[in-house]
Amino acid sequence: MKQNQTKMLLQLFAEPTVNVTTAAASGNDLSAEMQTFYDMTLIDEAGPELVHDQFGQKRPIPAGGGKTIQFRRFSPLPKATTPLTEGVTPAGNKLNVSKVEATVSQYGDYLVQSDVLELTAIDNTIAESVKLLGKQAGITLDTVVRNVLQSGTNVWYAPAISAGGMVTELSDRSSINRDCPLTVDLVKKVAAWMRANNVPKINGSYVAIIHPNVAFDLMKDEKWEDYHKYAAPENLYEGELGRIAGVRFVESTEAKIYGGEGAGGDSVYGCLFFGDGAYGTTEVTGGGLQTIVKQKGSAGTGDPLDQRSSVGWKALKTAEILVEPYLIRVECGSSFGPKAASN
Repeated sequence: MKQNQTKMLLQLFAEPTVNVTTAAASGNDLSAEMQTFYDMTLIDEAGPELVHDQFGQKRPIPAGGGKTIQFRRFSPLPKATTPLTEGVTPAGNKLNVSKVEATVSQYGDYLVQSDVLELTAIDNTIAESVKLLGKQAGITLDTVVRNVLQSGTNVWYAPAISAGGMVTELSDRSSINRDCPLTVDLVKKVAAWMRANNVPKINGSYVAIIHPNVAFDLMKDEKWEDYHKYAAPENLYEGELGRIAGVRFVESTEAKIYGGEGAGGDSVYGCLFFGDGAYGTTEVTGGGLQTIVKQKGSAGTGDPLDQRSSVGWKALKTAEILVEPYLIRVECGSSFGPKAASN
């Protein structure tokens, strides 16, 4: 290869190309703009993973506000069945507000890259790192919320259905296997129970978060309605799949799997059904998620040859069940993935 061609190819990977995204030298300072870009990229990548987060009551994380987040709920007013007396003003009523507090914890991770990688990599490794870290942040924070919701005490167990159609009610997780799918009848029962207990709806429906393996069994029913038949694209939830019996279903591979905890070593799936106000979470975009980019040499004497740069994320996060009856965990099996691993 000719010398000038070699020089041109090397120039494609030379440090000035990387410095455009990380430089903070006088006269070439793009750090403020690039930090905003990285922050937005991280949040954009994390957003689709926050399936469990999207339906919770949101509380921002204020600077200097301590580590405790306070969620509030208003008690419903009793029936006003006493007739009014003509011309007499009644006593009226009072609001009752209760609070639930939760303590945030901090999560995070980072990647370090060398100056040689920056000089020789074909891709913009910092931008790619931010994308990867954004997905990791989303899954991590979503799992924090999911695990709290899975700890609810309002639990139903899918019955076993034999090949002949006989239904056997179950009372614990260890009895569930692939013959205990989530069915339309069970969904109807859950929805009826929630209506009977005045669980408020979310935009006119209840919501359930299920795993794709569970959706496989449910979507085989002719009563299943795909999302595009009833909702405009702008009104869809993140991960929405369809609806049945007045319940809108959101699909996520991060829906809980209890691997090997069912009968015969089958996996059990934790399906979450809930209404409005069932739980609360911290607000990610309100200060809970940050991107941290460190340039080569920013470590001072810790990096005396300017050999390392890094990009990372950190977040404060918590979640709390606010009204136990508003959230039901239905544990079931799946014919599609009876031996799925825990997540």
